[in-house]
Amino acid sequence: MRRLGYNAREVNQEHSYVPSMWQQLTDPDLLIYLRVSQETASERRTSEAEAAWWTAMEQRLQHALHHADLLIDTDGLTEREVLEEALSFLNRRG
Repeated sequence: MRRLGYNAREVNQEHSYVPSMWQQLTDPDLLIYLRVSQETASERRTSEAEAAWWTAMEQRLQHALHHADLLIDTDGLTEREVLEEALSFLNRRG
């Protein structure tokens, strides 16, 4: 998205116990939340993350999820399809 001129930033919120860390680090105009299941994440990248860690991470991300302007479930989507969905949303927002 940066190559297209958007000031997009990734926040590694899943490692923080501060629910609003994403706001403190970036204070975004819009929040796009990319969700992936543990199964799909494991298929995409080898991980040693156990189910308990995954559950804890999802709990840490609840604040961001509830404040998201757009939620994209990335399971079954290519990178290009995720980008297209985000850009379509941004175009509709003006």
